[in-house]
Amino acid sequence: MDIPKHPQEPHAAEEMRDLVRKIARALVDKSDQVRVEVTARHGAIVLELSVATTDLGKVIGRQGQMAHSIRTILGAACMKCGPRITLDIVKEDPHLGRH
Repeated sequence: MDIPKHPQEPHAAEEMRDLVRKIARALVDKSDQVRVEVTARHGAIVLELSVATTDLGKVIGRQGQMAHSIRTILGAACMKCGPRITLDIVKEDPHLGRH
């Protein structure tokens, strides 16, 4: 399924990717390993955040509180930009790729 077209969509996705990247880099120890990829899924733009395995807990937080907070900020920031943007935190396995 394609993402619904919105006039500001490419710009919005890039801005939100930069926002998530900046937040994640502030939270982790290995900021050079922070990656945010933009994909499309089920009519929405999805930002896939990956960090070093040792930093995964820092972006998820206790009981997912940090991840929830990042998603709340993302949701508030993209209210004015139009398209729906969601955040997935993905685990990277050096041998298998993403999970």
